[in-house]
Amino acid sequence: MEVETILFVIAAAALLWLATVVTMSTGAGAKSLLAEPGLDVIGDVHGQAGKLERLLARMGYRERAGSWSHPTRRAVFVGDLVDGQGDRQLDTVRIARAMVDSGAALIVAGNHEFNAVAWHLGERKHSDKNRRQHERFLAEVEEGSALHEEVVGWFKGLPLWLEVAPGEYGVASERGLRVVHACWDPQAQRTLRDSFGEVPRMSEALVAAASVERSEAWEAVEHLLKGPELPVDPPYLDKGGHERRHARFRWWDGAATTLDRAVQLPGGTTTADGEPYPELPATSIEPPVSPYSGDEPPVVHGHYWLTGDARSTGPTTACVDYSAGRGGKLVAYRWSGESEFDDANFVASE
Repeated sequence: MEVETILFVIAAAALLWLATVVTMSTGAGAKSLLAEPGLDVIGDVHGQAGKLERLLARMGYRERAGSWSHPTRRAVFVGDLVDGQGDRQLDTVRIARAMVDSGAALIVAGNHEFNAVAWHLGERKHSDKNRRQHERFLAEVEEGSALHEEVVGWFKGLPLWLEVAPGEYGVASERGLRVVHACWDPQAQRTLRDSFGEVPRMSEALVAAASVERSEAWEAVEHLLKGPELPVDPPYLDKGGHERRHARFRWWDGAATTLDRAVQLPGGTTTADGEPYPELPATSIEPPVSPYSGDEPPVVHGHYWLTGDARSTGPTTACVDYSAGRGGKLVAYRWSGESEFDDANFVASE
């Protein structure tokens, strides 16, 4: 074969690969950022490894030598790799762990990683309810096995939040980026820093302290990994069918000063009697945390089981949990240094 022919074949193959990557990196609500340094913040996976693989491929990541990576970007996991309805719990952990270990990704802990550590340490009650929530993960790791010990050991090293400084990881930005599983709460962060160091991780000491109900550490972790809540009446049924008397606070909403505006309830929520949940009154509330200021760096979080098309919750706040663990899409936000979020930068697995 002549040299010119060989070069033509190589060039054609390269163009085909590039076209494939660009096509998979774009789509409804997804902007191609193939050559631009940045961070791709991925929502709660809950054992849905297939959705994770499709999402990574759509964003131009490729699997090589046992780990997914991108030529110019890093992934960031917001936690909750496990539990939920996913039937590939271990595969999800292995994908994320390989990416973190190779430098292709960053990660923060979610409440389900916290629960996994607390369960393993005996700090979380081994009730039927808690076991049902955790049973898919326990079945895959074979509870009490060396593999169970190893995976939980990795969870213990996960940080509870992430702050990316301007220019860090090669991303040009004016204000940087923040990532947390549920709620960005400076007071909660100060509480944990005072006792567990500048970058608190899910050590045995932290998990034990935060498992003591109503302690300072417990309240701090509740806010960061589960989000602050407000009392509501009547009680409602959560996604697991359990009766609840407190609902999540919309900490990203600066106008959340009345109960009807401040409470985040999923669509289709019912009362404990199974009736459609009534509208809440517009009574004034005392916010459990200060609403997030638009003057702060942008922050991405998960945890809130949103549905529908992905969109930012405010100019500097974005949720990437769109219920992947219960039939929804796995969503990521592709951040390239912007100080305010752009809905065109969301991308979904489907």
